Amino acid sequence: MMRTVEVLIVIVIIAGAYFMTTTFAVLPWPREVSPVNLRRLALTTLQTLDATHDLSIAAFNPENSSLWSSFQVALSATLPPNILYNLTVYDVGSRGSGGELYTPLKSISNSVDLGITSDSSSYLVASSNVTFNAVPEKIGEDSSGGTLYILNCSDANGWWITGYSAQSLAQELYTLLSPFFVDTVMVQNTTQLGQLLGNVSLEGEIVQNAVVINTFGEAVPIPASYCQAPYFSDSYANYSYAIGQKVRMFNWTWASIVGYPFYYVSNTDVFSGTQNGWGIYGMHQTGEAGINAFLQGIDSKPYSYDPSQIAVPVGAVNLSSQVSYFCNYYGVYPSPNQTSTRALKDTTLNDYHLNVGLRIFDSVTQEGVVYTPGAVYQHVSGGTDVTGSFLALGLARIPDVRLTALALLSYYQPRLYRSVYSASDTSRLVILQLGLVGGI
Repeated sequence: MMRTVEVLIVIVIIAGAYFMTTTFAVLPWPREVSPVNLRRLALTTLQTLDATHDLSIAAFNPENSSLWSSFQVALSATLPPNILYNLTVYDVGSRGSGGELYTPLKSISNSVDLGITSDSSSYLVASSNVTFNAVPEKIGEDSSGGTLYILNCSDANGWWITGYSAQSLAQELYTLLSPFFVDTVMVQNTTQLGQLLGNVSLEGEIVQNAVVINTFGEAVPIPASYCQAPYFSDSYANYSYAIGQKVRMFNWTWASIVGYPFYYVSNTDVFSGTQNGWGIYGMHQTGEAGINAFLQGIDSKPYSYDPSQIAVPVGAVNLSSQVSYFCNYYGVYPSPNQTSTRALKDTTLNDYHLNVGLRIFDSVTQEGVVYTPGAVYQHVSGGTDVTGSFLALGLARIPDVRLTALALLSYYQPRLYRSVYSASDTSRLVILQLGLVGGI
């Protein structure tokens, strides 16, 4: 019996304590326990309204009542029903004009009073009429030169450019690089190439100090006038020797965009019945002797037939840190990882006084021998002056001409002059202030 009385007393005490606590305790409002983040809600709302530029359009048309009526409906539908708002658009002036920096242009609201608790976010919009661009510096505009020649010969065939024609690659290179040169000339046939090799201007441009891009991969277009003695000797390796001489004489930068340089010569008329062993007619194979003869020519060494191999496959390669930096500067983004099947041996290039002026890909060492998968080599002999340069990209077939463009831009480094954002009436500041119905 005593146990029962004790249990009843404990129940009465606990019940009394609970009653007293719930009676006198002051509990917070639910919105205080889980408050609405009005600032974040305001910013999210502004971003949502401008997702399809509706906010920007309305901000630059403050007098269009029909547009603003539709916009206010969208604003009300975006916010919860218990949210009060005031949206104001300001014109952004210039601090140097002597006027106000922010001038109110338009304001809409669904309440005169936003309550005792409110917060706001701001959002800057730009006019759709504003454009941003960059004017590139022209390579050669402060010196004698600045001509870009792109081989676009209609009477030649390419090799190691699987999936493309030399002409399509030439057009893409023209689009990428022509804004950066004083003159860009498309060499339309091998006859024009012969004129160029003879130091004859094609369109009144400067031939000296030019860049010549061979878009035909491992093949080099050859004029009919060079398909005879002495150039035809040793499977036309002597022609490659002559090109090397011209590169030094005119201080050209000769660009080979992919594969083993100077491996073939091509003229679809002269070699109409000759194919390269793979069914591509209009071509004649020179082999490894082509690049060796070119190196002899650029270094003014006596010509001698040399069929030794100086390029080997090295596999996966990576863009150098310097070239990777210029990807962002010029907005050209080839894949940073490539496959090299024709990397040149450094010691061989050094024997011909060719130094690395720009390392496009990191070098690779195999069995103690250093190979360079891609670089711009400068010929420097007997002084400090550069007398001819050679861009070689010894990559697997299917060329990416963005690499060629990026390599040349990284080597010459023309500056980009950005447009200045100073025009008037180009920006509007939008402030959205939110409150809760009834405050806290």
